[in-house]
Amino acid sequence: MRILVTGGAGFLGSHLVDRLLKDGNEVICLDNFFTGRKRNIRHLLGSPDFELMRHDIIDPFKVEVDQIYNLACPASPVHYQFNPIKTVKTSVMGAINCLGLAKRVRARVFQASTSEVYGDPDVHPQPESYRGNVNPIGIRACYDEGKRVAETLFFDYHRENGVDIRVVRIFNTYGPRMLPDDGRVVSNFIVQALRGEDITVYGNGEQTRSFCYVDDLIEGFVLLMNQDDITGPVNIGNPGEFTILELAEKVIKKVDSKSKVIHKPLPADDPLQRKPDITLAREKLGWEPTVDLDEGLDRTIAYFKSEFDL
Repeated sequence: MRILVTGGAGFLGSHLVDRLLKDGNEVICLDNFFTGRKRNIRHLLGSPDFELMRHDIIDPFKVEVDQIYNLACPASPVHYQFNPIKTVKTSVMGAINCLGLAKRVRARVFQASTSEVYGDPDVHPQPESYRGNVNPIGIRACYDEGKRVAETLFFDYHRENGVDIRVVRIFNTYGPRMLPDDGRVVSNFIVQALRGEDITVYGNGEQTRSFCYVDDLIEGFVLLMNQDDITGPVNIGNPGEFTILELAEKVIKKVDSKSKVIHKPLPADDPLQRKPDITLAREKLGWEPTVDLDEGLDRTIAYFKSEFDL
């Protein structure tokens, strides 16, 4: 197939592009390089099946494709809060442009949504039926609400225009090609530990997250996109649940670092719990994660050591 991946030079997008090319597809990568990096796709530039478009998804675009994966949006607080209005535009106008294209060329279109649509949940773990406990006017709302509106648009285009959609809700994901300065907890801890700096834990560190290795996530994407039974939303994430302090201790031990844990105030609207209910993914896609946190951290630490001379 001929496939468009928006945000294809980013952390997740570049891994997806690799997978789609490996499966024998032609891939167009669209990225404005706000958080995407050329080094993530440099190894593909000579491939006859790969095409790169430097373009902002907010602006309309035209291509002829069979499938569209919409991954274009900054996903870490540091980046999506840098220009919150632009973040909302990326989610909302980007979704409209992808859906309009899918309607015109009759392509199947995939939306990378997020567990942040659940807000700070009072249901645990979070099933797809849970409608969330959200703050539409907080500092994280530019990302959370943008993704919620994108889901709304996808289902309205599906109902009104028959657009063939798939929607995934991504839980915390980590792995090679994360940025060292993106503010996400796994990359933060690894970089701080490798540099021998204090490990910054926000709040008391008892808040929990569930960490999914990137290869497992991409497998879930491809399985959802290439089946005909459900549109989603489908949770894709690792249900293994760890406190932030547990993660910090694991990283310090693996790096053999002399870093100490220090505590800072918890940011506004930071969820206290996050764990996916993946029953739907298991039953409908036959998917579940295969890489545990220890193995995934080893691979990610090795990447940071080799790429950033830490």
